[in-house]
Amino acid sequence: MSTLLERDGLLAAWRGLTANLTGDLCDGYELDERGRVVRNQPPSGRRQIAATDIYCQVTEQLGHLAGMSVAVATPFSGIRVPDVVWLPPGSCEGFDYSHPLPVVPDLCAEVLPDSLATHDVDHRVNAYLAGSAREVIVVDRYGPGVLHKQLSCDWLRAFVTRVV
Repeated sequence: MSTLLERDGLLAAWRGLTANLTGDLCDGYELDERGRVVRNQPPSGRRQIAATDIYCQVTEQLGHLAGMSVAVATPFSGIRVPDVVWLPPGSCEGFDYSHPLPVVPDLCAEVLPDSLATHDVDHRVNAYLAGSAREVIVVDRYGPGVLHKQLSCDWLRAFVTRVV
């Protein structure tokens, strides 16, 4: 049975993975909590449109410290790549963007792919929240419904009502 990797071990495994892949070849990869490579299916057109809509709303409403498909080191779920993330101003100074973010962003949004099982969604949501995310939004790629949200403050609550 393999053991959970500490953050430094995960980051080393990530650097090894990305050193062998370049550009678009890195897209779709994550590492689980044991440092094993997880290959996600390429996003469908509908899923890409939904993620882009969320990204545009985030940047319009909260500012431009948002990103799409940014690798994030979580405390117990490995290195995950949410569809959209947002950090408040000043919180990302000094980050090396060629590596996963060392902190979980305040806002993480996921658009459900066809193949993601419910327990996988719960695992990801719990990992983001355990990593100090203040809000996690999971939306279905086919409609405006929010499937999960952890509203922890008024400005995020106001934002979520405008996104969905």
